[in-house]
Amino acid sequence: MTEKRRLILIELNEVNFEVARHYVDRLKLDNFRRLFANGVRRTSSEGTYEQLEPWIQWVSAHSGQTAAEHGIFRLGDIVGQQVPQFFEQLESRGLRVGAVSPMNAENRLKRPAYFVPDPWTKTPSDPSLWSRLLTRAVSQAVNDNSEGRITLLNALALGAGLLRFARPKNYRRYADLARRSRGAPWRKALFLDLFLNDLHLGLLDKHRPDFSTLFLNAGAHIQHHYFLNSPHVATDGPRNPGWYVAASEDPLAEMFQVYDGILGEYLDRRDTSLLIATGLTQVPYPYVTFYYRPKAHETLLRQLGLSPKAVHPRMTRDFLVEFEDDAQALAAERLLRGLTSSTDGVALFEEVDNRGASLYVTLTYPNEVTPSTTVLGCANPLKLQDHVVFVAVKNGMHDANGFICCHGDMARFAPTDGAHVKSLHTAVLDFFA
Repeated sequence: MTEKRRLILIELNEVNFEVARHYVDRLKLDNFRRLFANGVRRTSSEGTYEQLEPWIQWVSAHSGQTAAEHGIFRLGDIVGQQVPQFFEQLESRGLRVGAVSPMNAENRLKRPAYFVPDPWTKTPSDPSLWSRLLTRAVSQAVNDNSEGRITLLNALALGAGLLRFARPKNYRRYADLARRSRGAPWRKALFLDLFLNDLHLGLLDKHRPDFSTLFLNAGAHIQHHYFLNSPHVATDGPRNPGWYVAASEDPLAEMFQVYDGILGEYLDRRDTSLLIATGLTQVPYPYVTFYYRPKAHETLLRQLGLSPKAVHPRMTRDFLVEFEDDAQALAAERLLRGLTSSTDGVALFEEVDNRGASLYVTLTYPNEVTPSTTVLGCANPLKLQDHVVFVAVKNGMHDANGFICCHGDMARFAPTDGAHVKSLHTAVLDFFA
């Protein structure tokens, strides 16, 4: 009897494998070394920077379509669209499919082994109690991370989830990340990725699906916010200010150590092939730019004189605003586009995507917000500092190249070097052909 093929796709979002190579010997990253020994290939992506976003490229990887073909350009917009995904395509072949936090993916599975959506996409989890509880808790924790708040109910759900799914071998690492997370937000991101991995492994071992995918985002977060603290980044550009992160800290090193342990969990599985993909990658950002996020999105909009029907926070600076009709949305767009800072005259919301009765908005103001920074262009000028929370200093920018590595039988189906990231879709389907 022929043994069943099993495949795991680990989406290490935007992680730069070229930078990882510098850490392999220094930190004794044996699992990265094993992975790289099998060969590293590149993927390509769109040519315009505005389309180099992970929520665009992962839709390409899941669907086999370019950005122009699938037309999904915002996080969460996959919901309700007729864009095919390999999740339901594999299920239609009679295969069992599981997924933990796949970015911008809609749950269309009829009988999922498990499905825990990403924290930003409004799609249901699988019906199990654990998936429903943890979906809600992780979403709230991630979307409110910049303010460090989480409801008691969701905190209890995460605590219970840790007791249920945390692997004993990681107890010490969890404790260390938690103990040293004060003033070090990157350790919170690594804590969450470690938990999502343990959750994935627990569900994987229980349900043994034919295909499973896990999306991890701490690497992208850390590169975006702390790339310039790496000793392997050229020193002729800007560096992070000391008040932001001490020069002695190297969050990238901590990230690669956590990810090396995670990779080892999968490389040691004899019955499963492995595909590691980054979608895009990041390179150091050459300018000093500040990221802010609204503290309370709806409160801010109402203070500006708008009357939104609903507001849906997305990743970091982005949010979706719904209005009663197209006319309200158009008036809101005009107001938001006209808002500037009293300090330097720079626009606050340079990116406003009008969708009829809703707007997809990005808080783009790039400079430091001080107590004297006032919002101009609205009926009642506001102190900007009262309505936003500092997120980070931008350290990394997107690059069209991504990386893939294979282990086991998957090597025979890997995309050719330089292929568009959409080729991951074909590779996954071909593996089960």
